Amino acid sequence: MQRRSVLKGAAALAGSSALAGCKPAPPSTSAAHIQGGFVGQAWERGHAMRDRLAQGLPLPAPSRTHRVQVLIAGGGIAALSAARALRLAGASDVALLELEDQAGGNSRGGTVQGLRCPLGAHYLPVPGDQAPEVQDLLEELGVRQRVAGRWQYKDEYLCFSPQERLFIHGEWQEGLLPTQDVAASTIAQYQRFAQLVDSAMRAQPFSMPAMRSWQAQGGLAPAHQALDAIRFDTWLAQQQLDDPHLRWYLDYACQDDFGAGCAQVSAWAGLHYFASRHGFQAPGMPDDAHDSVLTWPQGNGWLSEQLAAPVQAAGWLHSGHTVMRIAETRQGVEIDSFNHANQSMERWQAAHCIVALPTFIAAHVVQDPPDFLRAAVQALDWAPWQVTNVHIRAPLRDRPGAELAWDNVLYDDVAHGGLGYVNAGHQRLNAMQQLPTVLTCYRALGGNQPGASARSARQQLLAQSWEAARDQTLATLARAHADIYEKTTHVEVMRYGHAMAIPRPGTQTVLSRIGQPASSAKRPALINGERIQALPTPSTGRLHFAHSDWSGYSVFEEAFTRGLYAGVGVG
Repeated sequence: MQRRSVLKGAAALAGSSALAGCKPAPPSTSAAHIQGGFVGQAWERGHAMRDRLAQGLPLPAPSRTHRVQVLIAGGGIAALSAARALRLAGASDVALLELEDQAGGNSRGGTVQGLRCPLGAHYLPVPGDQAPEVQDLLEELGVRQRVAGRWQYKDEYLCFSPQERLFIHGEWQEGLLPTQDVAASTIAQYQRFAQLVDSAMRAQPFSMPAMRSWQAQGGLAPAHQALDAIRFDTWLAQQQLDDPHLRWYLDYACQDDFGAGCAQVSAWAGLHYFASRHGFQAPGMPDDAHDSVLTWPQGNGWLSEQLAAPVQAAGWLHSGHTVMRIAETRQGVEIDSFNHANQSMERWQAAHCIVALPTFIAAHVVQDPPDFLRAAVQALDWAPWQVTNVHIRAPLRDRPGAELAWDNVLYDDVAHGGLGYVNAGHQRLNAMQQLPTVLTCYRALGGNQPGASARSARQQLLAQSWEAARDQTLATLARAHADIYEKTTHVEVMRYGHAMAIPRPGTQTVLSRIGQPASSAKRPALINGERIQALPTPSTGRLHFAHSDWSGYSVFEEAFTRGLYAGVGVG
């Protein structure tokens, strides 16, 4: 039995009831009976310490002192990658301090009513040859293997078909690029944009991770600097690309990867989304390189769990710690952290500290922050996000068109930051187990209009009640599924105040120039059995900075690579 059969079966049952004289009741439009709440980030922990610092209050005296060789501040993908690099180098005296109860940052997974689902990032594009570090990790985890001399990815980790669909004009179409009932002029602009992306790729290659091209060019290449200097929507206007369907799709793509739309991000970022992967495939043009993605029921939470497991097993992970102060001393590094379990300040002394914190937090806690850290914070802004997991007990009544896919986007909602929902049960091998399931709904709040304020959106996100977030999400889903209120049993909302760095104009130019001398630049790394020249990471000698912020946007490849080379530099 296929997913289409499940949905058709539900429709048939509804039809048979009507024939028997049992007229279906009108769908409910109230969510008052649906329980749930906020989950995830511990706002009160971070904000309580932030407010204390802002008021100039002295920190409590440390109740105890720990000594380690290497301390990692932060617990996201960069921190876990750095810990892996240290473990592979034979390090044993390491501590990792994480604010939350669970490591993984934006790549955490959760459980709703016993079903796994993402709490943040939900997929990883199959990495290209410019990301051998990520390829090496996937080989280690058994996601890819060599078969008859060629690398292959295991089928259970590649996203099953159907992969994407779009709700537009009252029905579902396959794929996310609007193609049904569009004019010939729209197709022509699709093809024109595809040609421009291809030309940009040939003129000056884009790479993922971006830091690899920075190393090759000694910073951002001149052609890329010109793109980085202007907004993406300005560049599109210069190219006379004004078709509303194309602009809609590009807004969606930018919000999906950067948390903000074409009027917020640079032209470099807008093109990088396509040019660093497989380009842009327009209708009527060859589609030789289709984007393949890896995904799991808990999204990238599967990856963070695999990275965190050996850290926990080694006793390195210390969750529930807010890092309050990082200072270099003559002997090494001194770190003060607040232990929320016993409500006490603790001091850590280490020879080196890998600062795997967002740059705006690092700038607050690092004493006498280096100029390059100040410059990075000035260049960056962050988009807030809302991730809502909706547990449904039975098949939803679907609208006409393409069948239920992994990624399902509603055209009209993208203008408000809505990026649709992912079916967390899509990768189940047994189609009979498709329901109940969890729909993971994403909303990026960085804005898609010139001058949109991420700060204002962040304040609104934190002030909004859980009930309001629930009602907004279900009202959106009801456009395509009239019985969503009847079938929903539980809703959980995850809020990220600073989810993703927004690559605004000028961001990449500033960050690519941050190339302080670092020990990692002189040391080779063993990747896929080959010795590869390590990429330099921002460092003061004892403080080594590793976070996706240093690349200007938040994707797994950037965070993992930066964490790895920070660990290589220390190990």
